[in-house]
Amino acid sequence: MCGRTACTLAPDEVSRACSYRNRGGRWRQPRWRDGDADKYRPSYNKNPQSMSPVLLSQRHFDKDAPVDERVLASMRWGLVPSWFKEDDPSKMRYSTSNCRSENILEKKSYKDPLKKGQRCVVLADGFYEWKKQEKGKQPFFIYFPQTQGSSQEKTNLNQDEPTTPARKKKNSETACPAEEASSDFKERGEAAGDWTGWKLLTMAGLFDCWTPPDGGEPLYSYSVITVNASPNLQSIHDRMPAILDGEEEVRRWLDFGQVKSLDALKLLKSKDILTFHPVSSIVNNTRNNSPECLQPVDLNSKKEPKPTASGKMMMSWLTSSSPSKRKCPTRVREKKNEKARFSASLQEQCSSGFREPIRNQESSEDVNQGWKTVQC
Repeated sequence: MCGRTACTLAPDEVSRACSYRNRGGRWRQPRWRDGDADKYRPSYNKNPQSMSPVLLSQRHFDKDAPVDERVLASMRWGLVPSWFKEDDPSKMRYSTSNCRSENILEKKSYKDPLKKGQRCVVLADGFYEWKKQEKGKQPFFIYFPQTQGSSQEKTNLNQDEPTTPARKKKNSETACPAEEASSDFKERGEAAGDWTGWKLLTMAGLFDCWTPPDGGEPLYSYSVITVNASPNLQSIHDRMPAILDGEEEVRRWLDFGQVKSLDALKLLKSKDILTFHPVSSIVNNTRNNSPECLQPVDLNSKKEPKPTASGKMMMSWLTSSSPSKRKCPTRVREKKNEKARFSASLQEQCSSGFREPIRNQESSEDVNQGWKTVQC
């Protein structure tokens, strides 16, 4: 399954990371749909119902667009069928964040979008998965190996020295994500494909468009298609996202005009092409959104592991390209105000200590397990 992802690139970086060659052999960079870059927020810890970047054919919005033209859109994670009759998507009684490939043609929620050609590519730095253990669960971060070349930085795939995105700082000096969105479809020369940042994971998905019964803005949402886990991931979980490996598979999945549904389904196979490393249980709580969510941990040591060369490179990337550094000034001011209010409240209670709830660290759910006294 796939229930949590990370996507830390700013909107303009996502666009550059998705550069592709059109049928004429020219490099192109997909633009964002109008207003969609504003809806997307980079995050180290994305969960269902959040807005995530997806890649799809422009022909879904403009039937006269070139057959190979692509566009980026922000969509809600968790498909809301077009025929859903309630006035609030949260009233859905079943989860649609994942769609099992073997059941696509059996369930109306997925069969209808598939027949309409509503296929998309869900983008992320990688996804998290939890391995069951005797005591709780151990989270792992899973992603594409980063290979040496013009479009990726070389990373070490040794399991003892895992690496995470190592983008250059110059690619991350942005202030507000929305302001960096591409305003128009871009066509450039050879340099357009020279993306030196993190290679985004490309997961097969289905999307639909739901309009509230009483009218209002249409909601685009998607489901991540899953398959049986590959051999190297079976020890962690028995399911994984259906990965589209390479430009040709992405092209075929998006080309709903030339590639019919049954042929597209043949792309959904278990592929032994991903790498992973263990991460801290801090990622269990969806409210935690910091570089620590991605940081590799040493499962064989209770002490803080000594930084390796690749670990240092990873931390350099985390500190130089944190989504928090791209936040707009208004958000920064809000954070400062919240901190000031908390400090004032804390000062009032410090004389005799105060009690706070004990949270379950092994679960993504915020569960109160009792109380403990905290002394100042």
